[in-house]
Amino acid sequence: MNRSLSLLIAVAAIGVPTVASAAEERVFDVPRGSLASSLPLISRQGGVSISVADPKLWNGRVKSVRGRMSVDEAIARMLVGTEARAIRVSATSWRIERRPPPPPKVARRATSPPQPPPKARAPDNLVAGPGDEIIVTASKTDIPHANFAGVATVLGGGDLAFGGERGMESILSRMATVSSTHLGSGRNKLFIRGIADSSFTGPTQSTVGQYLGDIRLSYNAPDPDLRLYDIQSVEILEGPQGTLYGAGSLGGIIRVVPQAPDPDAQYVQASAGASLTQHGDPGGDIGATLNLPVADGRHALRLVGYMVSDGGYIDNPLRGQRDTNRVNVRGGRGAFRFDAGDDWTVDLGGVYQSIKSDDAQYTDRDAPPLVRNSMVEQNASARYAMGTLVIMKDWDGLHFQSSNAAVRHRVFERFDASKEGEAPRILDQRNVTRLFVSETRLSRPYRDGLGWVIGASILDNRTRQNREFGDVFMQAPLTGVTNSITEFTGYGEATVEVMPHIIAAGGIRFSHARLDGSGEDVPLAFAAANRAIAISAHRTENDLLPSASLLASPLHNVTLYVRYQEGFRPGGLAVDSNFVRRFRNDRVQTIEGGVRFGEKGRTPFDANISLSHSRWRDIQADFIDANGFPSTANIGDGRITSISGAFAVRPMAGLSFDLGAVYNHSRVDRLFAEALRTIVVQNYAGVPGMPGAPVSADGSVADSALLARLGQIPNVARYAVRGAVNYETPVGDEDFRLNGWANYVGPSRLGIGPVLGEGQGDYVDTGLAMRLGNPMRGLSLTLTNLFDARGNRFSLGTPFIEGSAGFLTPLRPRTVRIAIDVAY
Repeated sequence: MNRSLSLLIAVAAIGVPTVASAAEERVFDVPRGSLASSLPLISRQGGVSISVADPKLWNGRVKSVRGRMSVDEAIARMLVGTEARAIRVSATSWRIERRPPPPPKVARRATSPPQPPPKARAPDNLVAGPGDEIIVTASKTDIPHANFAGVATVLGGGDLAFGGERGMESILSRMATVSSTHLGSGRNKLFIRGIADSSFTGPTQSTVGQYLGDIRLSYNAPDPDLRLYDIQSVEILEGPQGTLYGAGSLGGIIRVVPQAPDPDAQYVQASAGASLTQHGDPGGDIGATLNLPVADGRHALRLVGYMVSDGGYIDNPLRGQRDTNRVNVRGGRGAFRFDAGDDWTVDLGGVYQSIKSDDAQYTDRDAPPLVRNSMVEQNASARYAMGTLVIMKDWDGLHFQSSNAAVRHRVFERFDASKEGEAPRILDQRNVTRLFVSETRLSRPYRDGLGWVIGASILDNRTRQNREFGDVFMQAPLTGVTNSITEFTGYGEATVEVMPHIIAAGGIRFSHARLDGSGEDVPLAFAAANRAIAISAHRTENDLLPSASLLASPLHNVTLYVRYQEGFRPGGLAVDSNFVRRFRNDRVQTIEGGVRFGEKGRTPFDANISLSHSRWRDIQADFIDANGFPSTANIGDGRITSISGAFAVRPMAGLSFDLGAVYNHSRVDRLFAEALRTIVVQNYAGVPGMPGAPVSADGSVADSALLARLGQIPNVARYAVRGAVNYETPVGDEDFRLNGWANYVGPSRLGIGPVLGEGQGDYVDTGLAMRLGNPMRGLSLTLTNLFDARGNRFSLGTPFIEGSAGFLTPLRPRTVRIAIDVAY
């Protein structure tokens, strides 16, 4: 049976609710890719049958198709610039064949009328397209989700934007397994599947790798919280991803895929919203996207700009201020796609975003709701800038890509360091990160039971942290630190269908890194004692990260898999009580297994459950030193067991229910002596029944009673549950969509010990969003925190120990947002 006949049978088997005519307009959302991957999508979304006469056309690259249009127009747009053309066979079927060679060129007369510009297409509908096959592009081999051995979640860009763009909050509200600290936008740390190190932002690398397309966003800086305007999708891979993504992916990765410049059409999209927060100030947001073909559709320019202002809602009676914690965000992206000929494509891009917080986001635990008494205005800012160069080529079923970027990330934070009965004191902390990263890879996208990727990368990162301490008029420098790393990496991974319905994958990554660190603003008295105190360090490090997986489909719509992966973070230097000291690299080894039923978006219901167990050695964690300042050390070894599951059902056309949950059990089962000394001094002074702790010969603590009190890994909710409902229906000539959600975040602890171990979490967050309109215009209404709950998202206000037990970070109070969106 040839492939054309197979496709016709597959399309017929999927089934469509209605049969489309050639002139009937439908909503299409088909990304750019090969004909083999794009054709089933456009067939399902158009409700038609399409065959391919020439098998050699399957590997050809085709254009993206997005917006409301006829099936004729959608197929024609997909094939623009290719060797193929579409022939309509009947009212509901098409045949794609090779385009005949063009006739000899005839010189065009100067008086010939110019060709009309391409018709402006409708923008992406905010309602996701029906029944698309999910491709896990973060696998670097474009493997279908049904063949991916692991937990991968793909969130549509339209879904994330629905109801208002909220940056990382949009992802957190849709994922039970992803969590975050809540110090403030642009200053938070992200965690996936219980792999969480600490509450403070120090020199340690994040446990979650963040990417914009194939570009690493940061190395050891907090989440930049880029706003998700004009995004195609977001992919979350859970568990260590060391083989493909290297250092800093212990918990997993979050990959944001922006919309690419489209040379086929010119259009503008814009949205504007106004919000009212109960007990607080109003806010607003505005965003716009421009896509502009250049040089008769050979090239394209895409620009995105936005401004967001979230009104404050926390009062500070001590300073006579109300609603002090307003946050302003301004930013944009630009990308120019250059068609260099012979299937070479060059993308030049840039990103800039500025976040300014007027004051801190926490309140006093013993004060009235939404009140903090502080003599210090704790403002903060984060500025992120990135320039990118991406070169791509597709030929003979292979894909070549070289992704290069330069990043500068600056974060300023001011903390209240006052002590009771004394004059106000402040701690100012500045982190400046410079990153250059380059990755080049060659891959064979997965098809016909085989996919592989080989690649090499170079990374150079330098982070400098400076601190100043004093009163509001004069501050003196404290010891800071500079860490730099240069890393050379090679990796490879292959996925093979070893026999029908059984797929095996394996890979390996080798990294060679040079790490350098030095103290900054070291007091002269300490510098003079350099014989005993290290203020600089240099070393090299080699790491080997293997991976292996096996997937089987013993029954129709039933998939089983098992997977082994590793991840690591390199060491560095940290400041501890004016001393500069080293911390070692840490490493995670994870084995997981799972089962999936059905296929998301293609069967009436789908479900999955996974079980993972991780062994975490030499855990790097940020903690409070003897002076009350954040520091970093290896605190010990730990274990994390995680069970997660999700269920979705579509009982009728346009209606779906989703439910997801996670259970985490995490323990530090061996504490190192140097970490224990700090924890005991800071947390257990005067605590009954805690006179000390036995230290074993290897410098660790294994006393079970002590570990029981110290051992829970911080910021890991023991359990979390998320539920959502989606409903879509036509209303006259318009479309109506409603989305409601509720998230329960279970209890967790801020840190290790009875003081830093202060409880947090145990709250419910809710929301409701609706839109009435069409792809060209729409009116939206969004309500968040429906029950005006307070909750406690995060128990850290300032890192100074005297206050850490008395803080909480509430949810934003009930907020209503009204918005319009238009497109031309």
